Amino acid sequence: MATGNINVSVENIFPLIKKFLYSDHEIFLRELISNATDATLKLKHLTGIGEIKIEYGSPQIEIKIDKEAKKLHIIDQGLGMTEDEVQKYINEVAFSGAEEFLEKYKDSAKDTGIIGHFGLGFYSAFMVADQVEIITKSYKDEDAAHWTCDGSPKFTLEKSDKKERGTEIILHIAEDSVEFLEESRIRELLQKYNKFMPVPIKFGTRTETTKTGEGDDAKEESFEVDDIINNPNPAWTKQPSELNDEDYKNFYRELYPTQFEEPLFNIHLNVDYPFNLTGILYFPKLNNEMNLQKDRIQLYQNQVFVTDNVEGIVPEFLTMLRGVIDSPDIPLNVSRSYLQADGNVKKISSYITRKIADKLNSLFKDNREDFEKKWNDIKMVIEYGMLSEEKFYEKAEKFALYPTVDDKYYTFEELQEQIKATQTDKDDKLVILYASDKDAQHSYIEEAKAKGYEVLLLDSPIVAHLIQKLETSKEKISFTRVDADHIDNLIKKEEDQISKLSEEEKTNLKEILDSVVPTSTYTVQLEAMNSNSAPFIITQPEFMRRMKEMSATGGGGMFGMSNMPEMYNLTVNTNHELVGQILNTKTKPKQERLIKQSLDLARLSQNLLKGEELTQFIKRSFEMIK
Repeated sequence: MATGNINVSVENIFPLIKKFLYSDHEIFLRELISNATDATLKLKHLTGIGEIKIEYGSPQIEIKIDKEAKKLHIIDQGLGMTEDEVQKYINEVAFSGAEEFLEKYKDSAKDTGIIGHFGLGFYSAFMVADQVEIITKSYKDEDAAHWTCDGSPKFTLEKSDKKERGTEIILHIAEDSVEFLEESRIRELLQKYNKFMPVPIKFGTRTETTKTGEGDDAKEESFEVDDIINNPNPAWTKQPSELNDEDYKNFYRELYPTQFEEPLFNIHLNVDYPFNLTGILYFPKLNNEMNLQKDRIQLYQNQVFVTDNVEGIVPEFLTMLRGVIDSPDIPLNVSRSYLQADGNVKKISSYITRKIADKLNSLFKDNREDFEKKWNDIKMVIEYGMLSEEKFYEKAEKFALYPTVDDKYYTFEELQEQIKATQTDKDDKLVILYASDKDAQHSYIEEAKAKGYEVLLLDSPIVAHLIQKLETSKEKISFTRVDADHIDNLIKKEEDQISKLSEEEKTNLKEILDSVVPTSTYTVQLEAMNSNSAPFIITQPEFMRRMKEMSATGGGGMFGMSNMPEMYNLTVNTNHELVGQILNTKTKPKQERLIKQSLDLARLSQNLLKGEELTQFIKRSFEMIK
C-alpha cells in the first residue's frame, strides 16, 4: 500500500473548495458523471478505431445510494485507471494559483467558474463528502487500484480485487450534506444536469407489467428493469432530415413538460465551422408584456447541462425564446464576464442572430399569410431585435410587418408606397399615423379613416423606442399617434377650411377659454375644421408623450422626462355649432358651464377624467339634463 501527499501548493485546499463552492455544491454530481461519461466515450472511440481490442458492449453509468452507511456511489464501465494513472491524474493536482484565487474570488462566492477554472472536477466531491474512495480497473491487463482520501492532502493507494473494467467512486457524505442521500434530491439533480447525457444513466429499478396468453389463460407478469433516467439521443443531436414536426413538438414537451401550449415554430441550429454548435430554438406565443419569463433556453456542453442563464451567449432579444444550445466550445464552468469576453461566444451570438433572421425571412417568403397570422405572437422578439441588434435590424426590414387597425399588413417598403400619395406634410415628409389602443383612440382612428388615411396598430410596450429608431434611420418620415395632434395640422391639404368666426370673435373666444381652461395643463388652439368634427379635441404632443413612454420602458430617463407634468393641447373647432353657442352665450355662469362640460367630455374620451373631477362631471351632466 502506498501513502503520500497530494501535490498541491497549499495545505487548506479542501476547506477552500468547500468554502468557495458551497453555494454551488450540488454540481459535484454533474462533475463526477461528466468524468464517468468521458471515460465511457473515450473507450467507445478507442474501440471504434481499433486501438483497443476489447468489446465495447452497452456500458451505462449507475448511481446508487446507501443511506444507512451514508454513501453515494457513481459507477461507470469506461476506460478505468491503472495505479500509475491514479497517481498521475488524481494525486498530482496543479493548484499553484490558490492564493491568488482566494483573493480574486473572496467577494464572489457564487461565481460558477471556479472548478473548471482550475481543473478540479473530481475534487468537487469534497464539497459534500468527508471521505472519498476510488476503486478502478483499467481496460489494460493490470491490477485494480483503490484510492482513499479523507479531505486532507494525505491519501492511501493500494491494490483492489475489482474484476470488472471501469471506475467506482464512493462518497462518504458529510453531516452537512445528508440531503444528497435522499433519492428525490439525487433524481432532481440528475434531471437538471444529466437529462440528456450521451451515456445511459441508471438510478434504481422500476417495475413493468406485461400480459401473456389470451382469454381466460391471460396472465400478468411483473418484472424489474433498470430505471434509465436520461435520453442519450436528444433531438438536437440528430440531423434535421431525421426529424419531422411531431418529433420537434415531442422534444419541446420533453424540455417543458408543464407547458401545455405548442410552440409556433422551431429553428434547428447545426454548424461545425468556425465553431461547433447544435441546438433547437422554439418560438413560443408571446404577449405584449415586458416582464416575459426569460432564462428558458438551456445551455449544454456535449449534452451536459451548464446553465439556463444564457445572457452573453444568446443575444438578449432572443432570451424570450425556448430550447437548447449545445457547444463544446463553451467551457463547462465559466463566469459570465468570461463568456462576454470570449471570442467564440461572440461568434456564436452573431451566428444565432443571423440564423434566426434567415429562418424568419424564409417563413415570411414561403407562406406570408401564415406569417401574418403569427405576427402578434412573435412581434415582441422581432421589434426588440430591431432595436438592440443592428445586423438583425438590417435583415428584419424584409419581413418585419406593420399592421393596420383594419388587419392589413405591410412591410415598411409597402407602407411607404401605400401612403406616399395621401399622407405627406407641408415639407413632403411622409406622416405615418398609428394607434396604440383601438378602443381608447377609437374616435381619432375613425376620423383619420374617414379622410382616407391608413392607421397602423402599434401596441407593443417598446413601440416608442422602435419608431424613434425608424425615424432616425429613414429619410423624410415621421410617426404620429392619431391622438397626438389634429390630422388637419399634420397632413398637407389641398385647401384649408375657412373659419366661420371673424378675427374679433376668435380673440374674444380665446379670452373666454383661457379664463376657464387650466392653462397650466392645456394649451388652447383655435382651428377651423369640418363642422362634423368634435368641438373640443384633446391631444398630447407626440414628442412629450413618446419621451414619457420611453421613460416608462427604461429608455427615457436620460431625457429627464419621467417627472415632467402632464401637458396637453386643446384644439377648439371654430366651425362647430357648440363653439358658436359658447361665444354667443350672454351669462357668464352658463358660458363657463358649457366650456367645462365640453372640456370634460374631451377629457373623458382620453380617459383623463377621474376621481372627484369625474364625480363633479356626472353631477353637472344630470343638472344640465334636468
